[in-house]
Amino acid sequence: MDIAYIPSPSHGVVHLGPIPLRGYAFCIIIGVFVAVWLGNKRWIARGGRPGTVADIAVWAVPFGLVGGRLYHVITDYELYFSDGRDWVDAFKVWQGGLGIWGAIALGAVGAWIGCRRRGIPLPAWADALAPGIVFAQAIGRWGNWFNQELYGKATDVPWALHITSSTDGRVPGYYHPTFLYESLWCVGVGFLVIWADRRFTLGHGRAFALYVAAYCVGRGWIEYMRVDDAHHILGLRLNDWTAMVVFLLAVTYIVVSARLRPGREEVVEPDGDTPDGDVVALDKKADSKADDEAGETTDKKSDGKKPDAKTDTESDEPAQSKESVEPAESEESAESEEPEEPEESVEAARGEAESAKKV
Repeated sequence: MDIAYIPSPSHGVVHLGPIPLRGYAFCIIIGVFVAVWLGNKRWIARGGRPGTVADIAVWAVPFGLVGGRLYHVITDYELYFSDGRDWVDAFKVWQGGLGIWGAIALGAVGAWIGCRRRGIPLPAWADALAPGIVFAQAIGRWGNWFNQELYGKATDVPWALHITSSTDGRVPGYYHPTFLYESLWCVGVGFLVIWADRRFTLGHGRAFALYVAAYCVGRGWIEYMRVDDAHHILGLRLNDWTAMVVFLLAVTYIVVSARLRPGREEVVEPDGDTPDGDVVALDKKADSKADDEAGETTDKKSDGKKPDAKTDTESDEPAQSKESVEPAESEESAESEEPEEPEESVEAARGEAESAKKV
């Protein structure tokens, strides 16, 4: 079949001495670096500090890898736990098999832990990282090219993928490069999120939700083209149903969030150590309003009328207290002198009586 085509690599791994260097792993690692690099730039632009995205990624990436592998193993359990299969292969991540749905779900749990430890709102962090995540997916999809897996139906288009080593029992030939379709779609979604974020000032997790919704649209039609074994429900592949459900959830979140919390939050990272879960998110308008109120309070305190009146009142109090004390002292002295007069008159009367007796 003499047609133009995309060649497949003859080897998916290169050995550097005893160390195997796998193309699939390289794609994932490069994707993680791109996501962290771009996320860091966007986080700083939103008012965050350098290095925060990387610190939280230390939690998110391992959780995401575990989640992605779990989703793949659970949804394709027959590849590892059916008759003639070795369950140990479930741990061989380098052979391929990461489900993006599980990677995002469990990766979000890891990110939540990291954000909580740093006192940062998770939705704002997710908005900053959203384009980087989808660009990382675009790079990671090339790992399927190295492993010659997850291709589409047989075709004779000029960009057909030439499969030379099939591990799923299919005859080597020319197939739709669904890995390439998804990679290009992810690049487009990344630029869409960047544009929409600038145009509509997305916040409170809406940029991340837009990425999820847009990715699901592309994943739906790309998944429909794939021919690898998968579970079907009502004639559709399981991942098609997952894409539809997640798409509806993402769109619902965008609509509800835009009504409840419009605009974008300004993230202020804590200067020092804070208890877990303390989130400092301030709005610029509220901040300026607080400053204005503080200025008005200061002006009122500096007004001369009220302080003078208060001073006069305070200066009068000692005088009033002195006047109130003096009458009390005069009354006490008067009361103490009154009993002395009867004693003198009694003694005089006794003296007169004695003199009269002598006479």
